[in-house]
Amino acid sequence: MKTKWFKSLSFALIALTVAFGSVSVASASSKLSGRIVINGSSALLPLTLQAANEFKKLNPKVRISASAAGSITGPQSVRKGIADIGAVDWDATKDVPGFKAFTGQVANKVAVIPFAAITNSNVGVSSLSTAQLQGIFSGKITNWKEVGGADKDIIVVNRAFGSGTRVNFQIKALNGTDFMTKGSNYKEVKSSGDMKTAIETTPNAIGYIDLVYVTSKMTAVKINNVAPTEANVINGTYKVWGYGYYMTKGQPTGATKAFIDYVQSKKFQTGSLKKLKFIPISAMK
Repeated sequence: MKTKWFKSLSFALIALTVAFGSVSVASASSKLSGRIVINGSSALLPLTLQAANEFKKLNPKVRISASAAGSITGPQSVRKGIADIGAVDWDATKDVPGFKAFTGQVANKVAVIPFAAITNSNVGVSSLSTAQLQGIFSGKITNWKEVGGADKDIIVVNRAFGSGTRVNFQIKALNGTDFMTKGSNYKEVKSSGDMKTAIETTPNAIGYIDLVYVTSKMTAVKINNVAPTEANVINGTYKVWGYGYYMTKGQPTGATKAFIDYVQSKKFQTGSLKKLKFIPISAMK
């Protein structure tokens, strides 16, 4: 009888502990409140929107708004005080070609972003060398037959100045070669979404984008016979990738810090982030 009473009491205490533990966790998460404004990279936008959706379910009193007008607008918005987080495809605390460092900001690393040269599905060219890409994007190579394709004029689609995808592609795929800036077969687009649409709907077109936006209506071409895959980025054979950062004015605090911590967490990095074709920051040596 004593044994039965002891077991019943033990189970009751365990249940009570679990219940109080659940209340504690719930109340801890519900204490977070406020608003987080995020601006910047369209390459990082799918990740940001997914993370925001998950984070708001855990913290319903936190409001998050996200927009993407290009990487350079991220740290600019943080400097002006109109955004809490500036999403950007390079470490904006350092100088890069065309852009000066943003002093007083902290670069919080959140993802590895693979970028790819992409063509309309009608092109029929599956691999390009660095020299061929340099020729195409500088305007020196103007017909697909010059690189093994059909006798068709090449339509070059470029991202506008201020794009982090443009910065990464120019440095890592073109080895710094300047882009062409005008011509009847040249156009510029403002965002990754616009690039996706342009390549899908423009015959003979070539552009570049991060892998999350690649669809069956385009071809992500190999560069120097190396495919733009997660495995090839990790093993070091594919070079066209960069880190994505959330810039903040000083060290992040409050709900902003909690959101960045969530994006950097193992759960998100190895879950939703990987499903979106980004690579966890822990995967890179």
